[in-house]
Amino acid sequence: MRVLVACECSGRVRDAFAALGHDAMSCDVLPTSAPGKHYQGDVREVLEDGWDLMCAFPPCTHLAVSGARWFRTKQKQQAQALDFVRLLLDAPIEKISLENPVSVISTRIRKPDQIVQPWMFGDEFTKTTCLWLKGLPKLVPTNVVGKGEFVIHGGKRFPKWYSNRERDRSKTFRGLANAMAEQWGGDQEPFRLEP
Repeated sequence: MRVLVACECSGRVRDAFAALGHDAMSCDVLPTSAPGKHYQGDVREVLEDGWDLMCAFPPCTHLAVSGARWFRTKQKQQAQALDFVRLLLDAPIEKISLENPVSVISTRIRKPDQIVQPWMFGDEFTKTTCLWLKGLPKLVPTNVVGKGEFVIHGGKRFPKWYSNRERDRSKTFRGLANAMAEQWGGDQEPFRLEP
């Protein structure tokens, strides 16, 4: 299949699909941080290039409910972010997955089709991940493990990994990337990218 991984610079999801023999390309305004097929630019420039599947990871900066206290001051940015999400969901691609944390997409566009956690796919971390799906089945957990460590910061409980830089926090965990490729990539033999 031809797979577009939109708004991804880490290459994790792209590489999971490529490892199964798919023609997978990541696309982001940032350069890729891992060698592989990557288009650096606006995803709108390549949306109509005949993809069979798109996994999209639009920025959550103006959408995630974790930033709700600032919504009042960034209504224009949030409207633009929601328009971008609509554009991705309406792309002329038969199979689409759009990922975001708990966000206003749920109330302003539609509720997610599925909510998953990294610990459902072999990574001992908690990161609530919402998936909006078109033409794709829900993911089936592959390796349920512990939920990982937590820390208290400012009176609130956070997963320990969350203290990493923002760019690191936005990366898809390898277990989830592998599950996407294996379960949405067709009848190929299972393959797992090692950490």
